[in-house]
Amino acid sequence: MHEYLRQILDYRPVCEQEVQDRKMMLRYLELFPDTIGTRQCEIAHMTASSLIFNQDRGKLLMVYHNIYRSWSWTGGHADGETDLLTTAVREAMEETGLRTVRPIRKEAQSLDILPVWGHFKRGVYVSSHQHLNLTYFLEADEDEEIRVKEDENSGVEWIPLGELEERVTEREMLPVYWKMIERGDGISRK
Repeated sequence: MHEYLRQILDYRPVCEQEVQDRKMMLRYLELFPDTIGTRQCEIAHMTASSLIFNQDRGKLLMVYHNIYRSWSWTGGHADGETDLLTTAVREAMEETGLRTVRPIRKEAQSLDILPVWGHFKRGVYVSSHQHLNLTYFLEADEDEEIRVKEDENSGVEWIPLGELEERVTEREMLPVYWKMIERGDGISRK
């Protein structure tokens, strides 16, 4: 059994959206067991994202995503990695330049199927598909050096939680972010 299958089976949905998305993820895994963890499956890919909090939990480290033209969480494709927490940590470090990130919790904090519309990436057209995504809470030191990953983002910044509404222009992602933030212990809309 792939680790991501175990992570999905162990995940306890907290709303109807997660109940339905979990059911669909398990169906995708049944239909495409050998390719869903890679980009070979053109319909859907396993992905992992993270909300990276500072130590006092009042800010998120976000990237300005070049494709979506919005401030966004970090994350990406599993690309053969079966542990989605490992994927989330790897992507967080690659996209922000952080050298140290720590899981706040080892369990996924959100489960979502996210549509990805057709787009060009590095000059190649990528057809519309689904991201079968688990999201994790990570923590980093606000004083650590950060940097842009030019082929994916054009900004990396600590954003106060109270500024998310004005900074995130990909409006359909705000409910996803708030769903997770509001379920976190000691995390509020400061």
